[in-house]
Amino acid sequence: MPVEPPDDDATVTFTVPSRFNGPADSANGGYACGLFAGLGAARHGRDVAVTLLAPPPLDTDLEFRPGGRRSRIQHGDRLIATVTADTGEPPVIEPVSAVAAAEASLRFAGEPGHPFRTCFVCGVDREEGDGLLLTPGPVPGLPGTVACPWTPGPSVTDDEGYAEPPVLWGALDCPGGWTDDPAREPMVLSRMTARITERPRLGHPYVVVGRRVRRAGRTAVNATALYTEDGRLLAHASAVWAAVNDTTTSGALRVHS
Repeated sequence: MPVEPPDDDATVTFTVPSRFNGPADSANGGYACGLFAGLGAARHGRDVAVTLLAPPPLDTDLEFRPGGRRSRIQHGDRLIATVTADTGEPPVIEPVSAVAAAEASLRFAGEPGHPFRTCFVCGVDREEGDGLLLTPGPVPGLPGTVACPWTPGPSVTDDEGYAEPPVLWGALDCPGGWTDDPAREPMVLSRMTARITERPRLGHPYVVVGRRVRRAGRTAVNATALYTEDGRLLAHASAVWAAVNDTTTSGALRVHS
């Protein structure tokens, strides 16, 4: 799944496999950001911010073009995303117990109004072992907070049994979107940065938590985190989302996580 980053100034051609969709015809925003971040790490350092400017197409040649302060993801002449160094630190939200996360997942609002039913991360129409099937639901007593369990399966882990980084970015992305009501007001990922201390392992149970940090008009800032069941932080992220008028991918920012 990951693409080898360039070790020089060479352009890298790659594709996002159709499995990793958000809407049916474009990439999951978090997965795409994680893939692009991996390509930009050699140029900009481990901590990068990815800004999505257009829907990343699936099964289509894209180009990573290294730059000084900013690298670009291009589809022909169309700018899909930029990758830059990020010197900030995403906020760390507190853990939710495994029991509370399991109970919260029962309140997932993905039925019947999921706007992206085949999303790789949270789509309700994906098959077991294909999508992640995350079901983040509201946590009582914690306004704007959702949580759910996640146990990585063999289809998203490497030969050593660790979750692939783009998959982890995806898992850190979608729960943030469910801190609002995407069935009523669909939103799309605009910008994301993540810090990964330790990758989750195959077959081990974890808890994903998302929290709305602030909302201003049609823009929301969300924080997410991945914890072990005993409350040890493995990864955390911050994302900016923008509300859209529909769930198609015809507009400039129809990218879903």
